[in-house]
Amino acid sequence: MTFRIHVPSDTTAKARGADRIARLIEIVAEEHKIDVEVRRNGTRGLYWIEPLVEVDTDAGRYGFGPVKEGDIESLFAAEFWKGDVEHALALGLVEEIPYLKRQERFTFARLGITNPVSLEDYQANDGFKGLENAIKLSSQQIVDAVKESGLRGRGGAAFPTGIKWQTVLDVESPKNQKYIVCNADEGDSGTFADRLVMECDPYMLIEGMTIAGLAVGATQGYIYCRSEYPLSIKNLNQAIKTAYENNLLGADILGSGNHFDLEVRMGAGAYICGEETSLLESLEGKRGLVRAKPPLPAIVGLFGQPTVVNNVLSLAAVPFIMDKGAKAYADVGVGRSRGTLPFQVAGNVKFGGLVELAFGPTLNELMFEFGGGTRNGRPLRAVQVGGPLGAYLHEGQWDTPLGYEEFSQKDAVLGHGGVVMFDDTVDMSEQARFSMEFCVAESCGKCTPCRIGSTRGVEVIDRIREGKNVDANMELLSDLCETMLDGSLCAMGGMTPFPVQSAMKHFTEDFVKNAASATQAKEV
Repeated sequence: MTFRIHVPSDTTAKARGADRIARLIEIVAEEHKIDVEVRRNGTRGLYWIEPLVEVDTDAGRYGFGPVKEGDIESLFAAEFWKGDVEHALALGLVEEIPYLKRQERFTFARLGITNPVSLEDYQANDGFKGLENAIKLSSQQIVDAVKESGLRGRGGAAFPTGIKWQTVLDVESPKNQKYIVCNADEGDSGTFADRLVMECDPYMLIEGMTIAGLAVGATQGYIYCRSEYPLSIKNLNQAIKTAYENNLLGADILGSGNHFDLEVRMGAGAYICGEETSLLESLEGKRGLVRAKPPLPAIVGLFGQPTVVNNVLSLAAVPFIMDKGAKAYADVGVGRSRGTLPFQVAGNVKFGGLVELAFGPTLNELMFEFGGGTRNGRPLRAVQVGGPLGAYLHEGQWDTPLGYEEFSQKDAVLGHGGVVMFDDTVDMSEQARFSMEFCVAESCGKCTPCRIGSTRGVEVIDRIREGKNVDANMELLSDLCETMLDGSLCAMGGMTPFPVQSAMKHFTEDFVKNAASATQAKEV
């Protein structure tokens, strides 16, 4: 009898020794004359127990983790391949682990279950059913379904996806060419959901982009993937090749007569290229500079043609909508935030990982009921949501429901769903300085408020921290933030003040404390 054992193959699991563990299991199994098949699946996203080794049984998959090389012999001694055995690393049925069981996995339903590049695995788990349904519909019917679902952009702006698609569908292309561009330049701190889609379920992104092409009449798609994601690029290219070989891409998709081609392009290593117009410039082979809007990319986009630019998570949600129905997606959520969002819990957190939930639970629930609080046990003091340009939230704001409008009312953003936690040792004046310094390094330099404002911001914060004219410099920093907010060409400069202003407002004592310490040091 052959026993099937699953070892994750994503970047994080590999960094924690998953490749060596997979090989060791094969070696020890051969020594013990046990017939095992080691399969490489994606990760479940439960990163505190990676590498998570899973064993197939009639009852389901039993998990063991986090497994280290030194644990292999003891696992074999306990006959772990049988699943339900006594061992210190035994986790029981993986699907029953509370962290996973309490999630609502729509987009990430296959995460950790399938071999990422196996088309057979993907199709056995509802893969390409959405595309099969979409082929039977008109372009307008597909767009209407996406509108009805309530899907909004998952990259940060939260613009309704269906409205964007409608614009591209309606506009006439002077060259009879439209494009689908996937923004996979995931650069926000604490985020990794895009990477998990591309590394662990690449066919889902391919399917979503193909449906988008059918919806708006586009025949060419590009995935703009950040250069720091080599495994994503590898898996995407392999999956695209297989899709072509199986008539799922190309000139006659599934015999329907529809045409869609897809390529992966490596990003330029610049955070600013996560902004859609800068991304298009880079994709055209130019320096990644932000374009003025209007015209919108939906009307004049890649190579001057109508273009859909969507985030990975937006496109990855489309197969579910077209398979299960728009209503199934729209039926969960809160307010105008419909469906689910994969929250990525990172920083000083006990149980870091990916948590896909319908909009609605509070930030407190996410950080404590899933994250388990801080890893070192110290009190939590601040949390940044939405990447390096997101506001810092204090304890009085942690009961905010996870929804776009709900966060906006608190002068905060959900963004890409990244949640970075800080304990009570954090210096918030230092974090404010980091925000300005980050903008200095990553600004494209096209507009003055962003390029010069961020540089001046670092200087002003340094003067405050050194105790120089503190009151005047605090007022100057406030004015500078307002200038950047109102005058910047894009969200790079327009959002950099968010974390600075929130730190000044809610953690004023850190600026005062540092200023006082600097003054005392001078007097001594």
